[in-house]
Amino acid sequence: MYKVFVGDIPIILSTDQNIGENYYSAPIKEANIKQIVKKIKKGALQKVHLYHAEDSKLLTHFKKQLQPILAAGGKVNNDNGEILFIFRKGLWDLPKGRMEKNESIEATAIREVEEETGVKKLRLSKPLPTTYHVMERNGKFRLKITYWFEMQTSYSEALIPQTEEGITLAEWKDFEESRKALQNSYANIQLLFPKAYLNAD
Repeated sequence: MYKVFVGDIPIILSTDQNIGENYYSAPIKEANIKQIVKKIKKGALQKVHLYHAEDSKLLTHFKKQLQPILAAGGKVNNDNGEILFIFRKGLWDLPKGRMEKNESIEATAIREVEEETGVKKLRLSKPLPTTYHVMERNGKFRLKITYWFEMQTSYSEALIPQTEEGITLAEWKDFEESRKALQNSYANIQLLFPKAYLNAD
């Protein structure tokens, strides 16, 4: 199963033909994904489910209609157990960015985290779930696929938000601060955190 977010509304992709009577369900081969996205953005659709018998074909068919953009980023932990967040467009986010030609996803993730926050001495520890969301560029809907990695660093100097990318803050946050930030974040970013971070009082 995959969740492709349009804003905070997920389009569910699965091999099950029926996941609930409240969903608009359709075979992904027959669905007009661009029209579905437009309806979601207008508030006319809330629960969408597209299915195919073969799991491997779900993203293949989605990408045929919405050209993918590949990106990578990181959930960075420091020696104090804090997590690195950025603030952009009124929401807390994790640093990430587009993959350059002939660049590996690992190299992209490290480069983008460094560029967006000024942090150094990054070490990859493990891959995290890949996230999917629909974005609009030059009047066309695109599927943004972001590969995430958990990272570690001992860097303790001042952070430098990449203001030319619209980032106004780069901050380390402890557990409680992270929980609060995630209440004002993106649904696909929340997928990268354990449930304990999401059950804020």
